[in-house]
Amino acid sequence: MSNTSKGEAPSVIAAEAHDADRVFGVLTLAFAADPPNRWMYPEPVEYLRYFPNFARALGGAALPLGTAFVSQDYSAAALWLAPGVSPDEQALMNLIEESISPEKRADLARVIEEMARYHPEEPHWYLPFIGVDPARQGNGLGAALLRSILAECDKMCLPAYLESTNPRNRPLYERHGFKEIGEIRAGDCPPVVPMLRQPKAV
Repeated sequence: MSNTSKGEAPSVIAAEAHDADRVFGVLTLAFAADPPNRWMYPEPVEYLRYFPNFARALGGAALPLGTAFVSQDYSAAALWLAPGVSPDEQALMNLIEESISPEKRADLARVIEEMARYHPEEPHWYLPFIGVDPARQGNGLGAALLRSILAECDKMCLPAYLESTNPRNRPLYERHGFKEIGEIRAGDCPPVVPMLRQPKAV
């Protein structure tokens, strides 16, 4: 059952650091059919083992800083990195070495290098992961998670940046002001689309 009344916007709260497993659990569900992530980990056992660590390396810094947001029942989560906060590059490289098949490592390294190149040079908010439990999709949770920081971006006159890895999600991002600024391709990896949102006048 939904914990919101009909017509009421879903409520979003900051995730507690001790609930990290719940956050990465729902993201693992949400990205189970995501093209680039399943290209990295095509075998279910590999995906379930390694994707949570991949998400931690890219966006885990949001949890201790209070910028990981979830629905109240933890059926949706977004990891927002504030200006000046970066992914754990060393953990990411170690994980790639440990878990990615050798024939894919060079292509994945190129994708990650291009992702870094597209990041705005000026201070910005970065959204490495946003996802909703497939059983709860269509209830406005993704939009609520986006709004959790975009209003702050507008107040602070800061851009927001993300990489879209699934074409189905791009209309949601576009409705909230994100625009495609390129396309990243390497080898057989499905395309990754960088998207940038400029702040709106408040």
